[in-house]
Amino acid sequence: MRNCIFCRIIAGEIPSVKVYEDELVLAFMDISPITFGHTLVIPKEHHTSTATIPENIAGRMFRVGARIGVAMKRGLDADGYNFHLSDGTTAGQVVMHSHLHIVPRWTDDGFHWNWRQLNYESDEAKMEILEKIQKHFKLENQPGDEPAEEE
Repeated sequence: MRNCIFCRIIAGEIPSVKVYEDELVLAFMDISPITFGHTLVIPKEHHTSTATIPENIAGRMFRVGARIGVAMKRGLDADGYNFHLSDGTTAGQVVMHSHLHIVPRWTDDGFHWNWRQLNYESDEAKMEILEKIQKHFKLENQPGDEPAEEE
């Protein structure tokens, strides 16, 4: 995709600080890190949604991300790391090329995810939501299934 900044980074048109690269994925340091060492892992194929990434590529993204997280803990003496992936603008995705954030974390880094916690009104309300999700859940494509699509 010509207009995609991540595709341009993959093509070498925009410089990046590469952490790792193979035939399927590229990992590079985020230019606006949450904490120092914050790295992105992206598929080399252009996918705007995780729903369209082939399983072998998605698996590689998470495997590489986990290995980078371990390297962050060891090399940066981090206390842990976060994986973060947003799918769609409503979820906070800014660059429309799927990407996995690996964020090294320290006990005193001062960063806090701004999450809230809700309670279901009833077990029935929870089960109604569960049924809606399960009705549309597909793990892998079988003959006759259509591929996952963005909505």
